[in-house]
Amino acid sequence: MTWRKRAAKTTRPEMGEMKSLNILAGFLTGLALAVSALMISAPAAAKISGEDFYKEVLQSTPIYDDPKLDSYIKKLGEEIVAQSEMAGEKFTFTLLDSPDLNAFATRDNYVYVNRGLLNYVSNEAQLVSVLAHEVGHITKKHVTGQEGKATGAQVLSTIAAVLSGSGEVYEAGMAYANSLIRGHGRRNELEADEAGAEYMAKLGYAPSEMISMLSIMKDYEMLQKDRAKAKGTSKQTYHGIFSSHPRNDSRLRTVVSKAQTFQAEQPRDEGAEIYRQLTEGLIWGENFLAKEKKPERYSDMTLRVRFDYPEGWVQTNDTATRSSAGSPEAGGAVLSMTPIARTSQSPEEYLYNYLRVAKLEQGSAIAPAGLKGFSGILPGTGDKPDSRIAVIYYKLNAFVFKGEVDKAEQFAETDKLFSQTITTFRPISRREIDGQKPKKIHYVKATNATTFDKLGKALKLSASEVDDLRIINGHYPSGEPRAGDWIKIFKQ
Repeated sequence: MTWRKRAAKTTRPEMGEMKSLNILAGFLTGLALAVSALMISAPAAAKISGEDFYKEVLQSTPIYDDPKLDSYIKKLGEEIVAQSEMAGEKFTFTLLDSPDLNAFATRDNYVYVNRGLLNYVSNEAQLVSVLAHEVGHITKKHVTGQEGKATGAQVLSTIAAVLSGSGEVYEAGMAYANSLIRGHGRRNELEADEAGAEYMAKLGYAPSEMISMLSIMKDYEMLQKDRAKAKGTSKQTYHGIFSSHPRNDSRLRTVVSKAQTFQAEQPRDEGAEIYRQLTEGLIWGENFLAKEKKPERYSDMTLRVRFDYPEGWVQTNDTATRSSAGSPEAGGAVLSMTPIARTSQSPEEYLYNYLRVAKLEQGSAIAPAGLKGFSGILPGTGDKPDSRIAVIYYKLNAFVFKGEVDKAEQFAETDKLFSQTITTFRPISRREIDGQKPKKIHYVKATNATTFDKLGKALKLSASEVDDLRIINGHYPSGEPRAGDWIKIFKQ
């Protein structure tokens, strides 16, 4: 399942159900159909392995780069497994760099936690409740057999949405999956809750922390539905087994009460301090720094400039001089860029008077990104081929490009690449730099005067973001922190 938002237990749906999903997803987007086909390239009756799905997940979602937090989750996961019916078996716990509020389990004992879910967790006990619930899905065999049909559908729709960026694909797939789980979903979720609460109690945690965590998830679900309704859309949610709030659900209270009989002799505290230490600075929302950068792009955040070498070229950069040089992998040409102090002369005059260029052919003014520049061809002499030279002014620097080839017959074609690269030169604005810095979670102590509205104004948050602030602190829709409480905020 998902942890109260998306489901992702995985076994492959039967042929008829797979066809239904393909028809539905294919109707919305060809890419969804292509992804579904990718997932069922083996015979329809075959089941995708946990390792296969692991590889599929990591192709679209990287592992979150925080070794201490990753080790912490693995340690807690292993402690939970040791209290379960599958003690001694190998489980794989993975922390994904996704902003989605989600955790899920798949066959072969794989458990995934999204970095986004950790933003909503307030202490170690709540995190253990999430992990224990997912381990419960595995120990109760919800990720294999007949029950896996629905979650296989959800896996496909989720991956299709990730690759296509289409919310419609995801919503359609979720609607289809929901139609399949009505017979088993309620029973499975409560079984996983019951197992998870038992494992928590055996470790010494208060099982009631599971209700606290589920309440935060329910608040989030309600907020998402309200936002979707305001936009005139619907919001499909997998979980939704609690018609009332989890704090008021008699079935959940019974499950938690039953777990008390397994309570360890040595109770553990909720672990708020250790969790706070490990999640200080946790990324909130999109992690721009984790996004794949073009390998051919040169960028200098000090000089605030960038440009793109031709695709497949390899660059070498000198941080001391801020210079750069790029060449094809096979060699034979090189384009260098060196920043030098500019003068008050025009770029053309700069070339002739300051750089002492004796002769320039096909010289012309250039204006990449609206900047002043000049470029032309330096005639070769003897065995030396022609070369390209250009200068671009930005702030106090003259950025001098020079393109050279080993053989004269290469110049005409390679010079096109030199010129294309030079035209990609761009300043990097402060707004662009700020946009690449993700927001992060920080902890502050509330005072008598602290309210979420005041925090929102101080942090320049929108009304919607203030609601997010309330939810991650467990005070949605209208609660306020008490003096001395540690509360989470997010900012760049």
